[in-house]
Amino acid sequence: MTETNKPNAARRGFLKAAAVGAAGAAVLATPSVSKAQTVTWRFQSTWPARDIFHEFAGDFTSRVNAMAGGRLRMELLPAGAVVGAFQMIDAVSAGTLDGGHGVSAYWFGKNKAFSLFGTPPAWFYDANSYLAWFYYGGGEALYNELISQVLRVNVVGLQTGPMPTQPLGWFKNPITSADQLRGLRYRTVGLATDLFNSMGAAVTALPGGEIVPALERGVIDGAEFNNPSSDRVLGFPDVAKNFMLQSYHQNTETFEVLFNKPKFDALPTELKAVLRHSAEAASADMSWKQQLRYPADLQAMASTQGVTVGVTPTAVLDAQLRAWDGVLRNLESDPFFKKVTDSQREWCRRVSAFYLRYQASPARAFNHFFARG
Repeated sequence: MTETNKPNAARRGFLKAAAVGAAGAAVLATPSVSKAQTVTWRFQSTWPARDIFHEFAGDFTSRVNAMAGGRLRMELLPAGAVVGAFQMIDAVSAGTLDGGHGVSAYWFGKNKAFSLFGTPPAWFYDANSYLAWFYYGGGEALYNELISQVLRVNVVGLQTGPMPTQPLGWFKNPITSADQLRGLRYRTVGLATDLFNSMGAAVTALPGGEIVPALERGVIDGAEFNNPSSDRVLGFPDVAKNFMLQSYHQNTETFEVLFNKPKFDALPTELKAVLRHSAEAASADMSWKQQLRYPADLQAMASTQGVTVGVTPTAVLDAQLRAWDGVLRNLESDPFFKKVTDSQREWCRRVSAFYLRYQASPARAFNHFFARG
């Protein structure tokens, strides 16, 4: 070998050694990846297995499982598999469950401000406007204050899944005036219980799977749950034939996903991001899927199950709005409750005013294209 070739030979030797070193490092690194354990979480919904809401919960968990790369897997269970629907937050806080899917109004008995997160008064433009307030208007910070400082519940929560306005509900006879609500034994949850109580109804809070049996036995006279797809599969058309659309008792509602805080905090940053982004993705998907399912199930109930679909009279809607005024005056004596409602009012004055002014009437356009004789 000549002197001029020595540098090249040295360089080849260095590259060879580097390649061997890299291969050795890869061999050493591989076992730590292959030994990564899958963390499995028990995640219970507050919905019966046959309800579309449980399907929505599954849409969330399937996204987590798909994006977590095998490092986190959620096992979805229906209401009652471990605890009853109304006990879910306590089970998640205690670590009996690792997470759950429900609505904040179900924890109304712990603090009435819970119902402001997901079932607020009828001042938001729609449920997406509520979610915008939650994530961009200070709502999430107030929600976390309620959980961690006011109640000290050991959970982490996200809001997801915008729902359309809920119906007044199911009745033996159509509701034609607010006077008919006086003495009516009625099912609802959250702040709507205060609203209907103030209108003279006798309100009972029941989880979704218990409503139809109570109607059938005559324990209650009327009830709302949420939407045509849930109501149909839960059996409402079998026990009542008058379905009244439109109401201000739950003008906007969203879902809530909860996680046990110590287990959530122990996750690496990327898996925490998977949970948050899965909630966002499932929220968008739900808002699209319901547009397929809800109209179809409403039409099927009317055409094949003898359901009479009516619209709540304006006089009843106006009476609900007046009742909201009284409910809020009473509950805003609590400083934290008022802190949240003040924040929501400020958002709604600004944002709802913008959209009401900015957007042309969809009813006018619909009537032009589809309501002509």
